[in-house]
Amino acid sequence: MNHKDKKTRVVVIGVGAVGSTTAYTLLLRERMTELVLIDYNKQKAVGDALDMNHGLPFTGKTKVWAGDYEDCAEADIVIIAAGAAQKQGETRLDLLKKNVMIFDSIIENVTKYNQHGILLIASNPVDIMSYFSWKKSGFPKNRIIGSGTLLDSSRFKYLIGEKMNVDPRSIHAKIIGEHGDSEVPVWSLANFAGIPLTLSDEDKKQIFENTRDAAYQIIQAKGSTYYAIALALDRICTAILRDESAVLNVSTYIENYQGVSDVYIGVPCIVDQSGIREVVDITLTDEEKQNFQGSARKMKEQIEKINAELE
Repeated sequence: MNHKDKKTRVVVIGVGAVGSTTAYTLLLRERMTELVLIDYNKQKAVGDALDMNHGLPFTGKTKVWAGDYEDCAEADIVIIAAGAAQKQGETRLDLLKKNVMIFDSIIENVTKYNQHGILLIASNPVDIMSYFSWKKSGFPKNRIIGSGTLLDSSRFKYLIGEKMNVDPRSIHAKIIGEHGDSEVPVWSLANFAGIPLTLSDEDKKQIFENTRDAAYQIIQAKGSTYYAIALALDRICTAILRDESAVLNVSTYIENYQGVSDVYIGVPCIVDQSGIREVVDITLTDEEKQNFQGSARKMKEQIEKINAELE
């Protein structure tokens, strides 16, 4: 499916730093024919749409406007980037309570108008928000996708590439598990040109810590992260809109995967027009598997807390 042949619509809900940067990235790359911005602060959405429209003579023919939930009706993808932002010293899980309340009304409003599209969740803690969105929406699990560990995997490849002086696009490496402090580096499968990486244990430790703590470093330096996550969300949208069957480390619902069930978590998935076509089973070492199960347990504890509060 190519947007040049057919009308495609992407809706971005929440045009704070992440939402507006994502919308702008999608616009620059001409991913869709229609781009709708929705925000609790309607004036912010109006301002962003006007600002982007003024750049159309330099880009393409995308139609951009500030809309309402009714505009979700024809959306192929609804990106949810709304919610409270992570503050300095705050973990992604601290955001949980605030964001569940916000999502409750967003999902209800989206599903009132759209039953066929794909919900792409960007708000943190993203794995739990994705699980909550799946439960709340009643959509099949393949059509609720969290950004997951796609950004973490990108940070991981960048840092490995820097260390080895190799283009990060040529590094094959992944982070799985929570998008957060319990994420797991899959060193056993990391390679370039099929060759295992020759890095010392000290190098590996440093690279992983810098990957895991990257958001804290950026938040401390400038308040929030938005450029790289916007590119990650653009990558997921492209895989969907172009029906690519691309393998991406996103957050999806898993059942009997590495001893883990009933949780949304970051794992390699085949992403196409249907959303998550398939979860890719990978071979982990015993230690990686244990760490992944530990990360999933952490997510499940949080989900159980939410479920208890919602009942």
